Amino acid sequence: MFGLSKYAGVFKQLLEAHGGPGFEEDVRNLILPHLSEYASEIWSDAVGNLIGLIPGNGEGRRPRVLVSAHIDEIALVVTRIESGGFLRLAQAGGFDPRTLVGQEVVVHTEGGRLFGVIGAKPPHLTPAAERSKAAKLEDLYVDLALPEDEVRARVRVGDRVTLRRSPLELLNGRIAGKSVDNRASAAVLLEALALLKGMVHEADLYAVFTVQEEVGLRGARTAGFGLVPDIAIAVDVTFGAFPGQAPDESFPLEGGVAISFGPNLHRRVFRRLVDCAERHRIPYQIELSQRPVGADANAFQIAGPGLAAALIGPPIRYMHTSVETVAYDDIWQCARLLAHYVAEVDAAQVEELTCY
Repeated sequence: MFGLSKYAGVFKQLLEAHGGPGFEEDVRNLILPHLSEYASEIWSDAVGNLIGLIPGNGEGRRPRVLVSAHIDEIALVVTRIESGGFLRLAQAGGFDPRTLVGQEVVVHTEGGRLFGVIGAKPPHLTPAAERSKAAKLEDLYVDLALPEDEVRARVRVGDRVTLRRSPLELLNGRIAGKSVDNRASAAVLLEALALLKGMVHEADLYAVFTVQEEVGLRGARTAGFGLVPDIAIAVDVTFGAFPGQAPDESFPLEGGVAISFGPNLHRRVFRRLVDCAERHRIPYQIELSQRPVGADANAFQIAGPGLAAALIGPPIRYMHTSVETVAYDDIWQCARLLAHYVAEVDAAQVEELTCY
């Protein structure tokens, strides 16, 4: 599979890049030259979404399909500078604080990047009653190993903090990193564009790399309203199976594409995605989502006049930690499904979307 992939190396670069919500420019700049290979037009909107138009070959009014992958990662933000130059933190996303102790971090200041570590009280100095409890975020701090006056001169409240970790290539085509959620889906979209280049498609495709998903689906909200496509497909990761997790709440790695189904998602688009996967022998899994999904598709459903929304993606383990783990084969299968589905969208399919 790696031999077929065009973007496995780019995926690792995306994992190493830093881009907390509202500060995605480094990730956007990495994607831009690759998107330029396929799109006839490329632009960014006011919130920072990167949008590429890949025109179809249809006559007259062509179907309009939007596919999104959010490129922000969960991050932290400096809330206070303590005596001694230690930094206190708040969430800019959704870290599990239990995983933060001992992590290497980058503090993104106006003058450049500073490297530090997240510290906490050592167990030897922790009262017995507290030792069995996980450290809370308000108890953690960043140590920059700088004098207090220098920290105060260089760091400001509001500066973003991201994890510093290189991606790790594991056995069997699996990759672990700090921002697999959702750079895996950016890789899906790039791989799909490469596959689609060799196909004939009637629909106009809007490839949208959205921002600020982790703090309220904000990029998706603006993209849905601004582009008003006929169909809007969000690509985002879901929960990979691991010991102790309920089987109906997680999905095995290398089990194929997770295709979500529920009230937030359009049943006809869902059925066509499943049919497409079966006809092209693409492995897939069904994810039941009876509550509003925590992905761009949530915003797409009610954007503008209401969009026919869908959600697919690869499963990952250890979500919202520094070692999120994905099987690249699942990324590849997602790309295959996306390319074949877009290639098959026609005017008749769009017309039937309002027929329940």
